[in-house]
Amino acid sequence: MSSGQSDTRTRILNSTLELLESGSASAVRMSDIAKAVGISRQAVYLHFPKRADLLIATTRHLDEVMDADGRLAKSRSAKTGIERLGAYIDAWGNYIPEIYGVAIALLAMKDTDEEAGMAWNDRMQAMREGCEAAVSHLKRDGNLTKTLTQKQAVDWLWTMLSVCNWEQLTVECGWTQAQYIKFTKSAAQSMLVLSQR
Repeated sequence: MSSGQSDTRTRILNSTLELLESGSASAVRMSDIAKAVGISRQAVYLHFPKRADLLIATTRHLDEVMDADGRLAKSRSAKTGIERLGAYIDAWGNYIPEIYGVAIALLAMKDTDEEAGMAWNDRMQAMREGCEAAVSHLKRDGNLTKTLTQKQAVDWLWTMLSVCNWEQLTVECGWTQAQYIKFTKSAAQSMLVLSQR
């Protein structure tokens, strides 16, 4: 891809992010993005043949811009499952407020907009993989609770770390970010880690 094509692609992704974050979720059509970038709709389609491709690429672009891999480095390099669990909750839980604008836009669209749903599901599957890795390390160490299957443990952690739960506690209930992280880590430890009694 030439630098001109790469620059146009980046401008398209950045404009899509801005439209999503602005609360104009219902107006994130290919024509709206083309207008925001100052190019033709056909030019947008040259880079992203389908709107779903664009929305998925936009969420992945956001992860690149926000250095999601760097944020996950401590979790990925943790020596124990317990360390990995805590580091993953730190990384993801503190990432949510930074991606919240895009997340709520996709959430608002996903039930009636199949392409937005695909983008949302793509990112939530990636988040679930992080949960699976943390739980797998607990299991490997012999520290996973016996009260849940490994899949149930992943299901529970994935649900607890949802954007909707973060929103409920911090936006609706007024918890601070520090409280959210502290109590989520405590709940995960209590629920998922085998009691040493």
